[in-house]
Amino acid sequence: MTDEFPKHAAIRRAWLEPKLTIYDDLIFALQYDFSSDTTPVDNLIATYKGFSPFTITLGNFKEPFSLDVLTANNDIMFMERSLPTAFASGPAGRNTGAAIGTHGDNWTLAGGVFGGNINHSVDGVGIEGTIRATYAPILTSHEVVHFGVSANYHSLANDVGASFSTTPESFLFDADLVKTGNIKDANSIGRLGLEFAWANGPFRIQSEYIATQVDRDTKPDAFFQGGYVQGGWVINGNAAPYVLQADTATEIGIFKRVQPSKDQRVTQGGAGVFEAVARYSAIDLDSHDIQGGFQQDVTLGLNWYPEPFARVMANYIHAWADPTAGSLGGDDGNADIFQMRLQVAF
Repeated sequence: MTDEFPKHAAIRRAWLEPKLTIYDDLIFALQYDFSSDTTPVDNLIATYKGFSPFTITLGNFKEPFSLDVLTANNDIMFMERSLPTAFASGPAGRNTGAAIGTHGDNWTLAGGVFGGNINHSVDGVGIEGTIRATYAPILTSHEVVHFGVSANYHSLANDVGASFSTTPESFLFDADLVKTGNIKDANSIGRLGLEFAWANGPFRIQSEYIATQVDRDTKPDAFFQGGYVQGGWVINGNAAPYVLQADTATEIGIFKRVQPSKDQRVTQGGAGVFEAVARYSAIDLDSHDIQGGFQQDVTLGLNWYPEPFARVMANYIHAWADPTAGSLGGDDGNADIFQMRLQVAF
């Protein structure tokens, strides 16, 4: 492989997020990414919350699938999400559709029907239904135990096909280490996701497993899978808060960002909050005649939160695949990446 790093620095995201709220119940919101040429429109939603505890959302937004995918980009523990999120439907898990969500004191339930992504083609790609449920048997200000399950069924339109691929967990690395190529005879895709998380004081552990089956017309059905385990230690503070509701029907039962207290803020004479994180993730794209490869990543990171709206991140990623996408059926490959990011969100 060559030119894996066409850029050594880049703007990862540059969002404009206007929001209009009418009588606390009706919300209109746009999330537009000026740094993206292919998917500039992330969220374009209308949400109604007047039938409490139900939330109804229409537009282009995240489907209710995967804790890692649903956790906001500003709040994830690492600079990039784990390898199995390659199975998410649509760019960054977003498509156009309608969803309804609800919650109790320690549980959430969300489901919806979706078409394609607003940046590409809303119709002509088939219809899919997605549902997610979470339950937190322990949910206090100090400790959270979270279980979740999500499922998706995507009936593909004729000649759409299916494909899955992923780079290492780095935005600047511009080469897929594993990929299936286009599965032309695919007629539907089924996905199942299982979630677990535990947070206690400064510590948090989170894990997911995602299984994906591609039904095919002329060949045996293909089965792919992936998972991750990650952990974080907030060295001088508490783990990120857990929320049961949001402005959309689907981004519920998730963790938010670590927050420094007032006296920890740099502008108040403090040193900010430091968080050490580690993750192992893997994805298997081999099934029958499809030899997409098997990839594993180990990521180590350190996050610094000098202010509630700012974060400085450093990640080291070691990735290895067998075989690589550039030599299917041939050699394995690996990559070692160090990267840093400044994040400002307000």
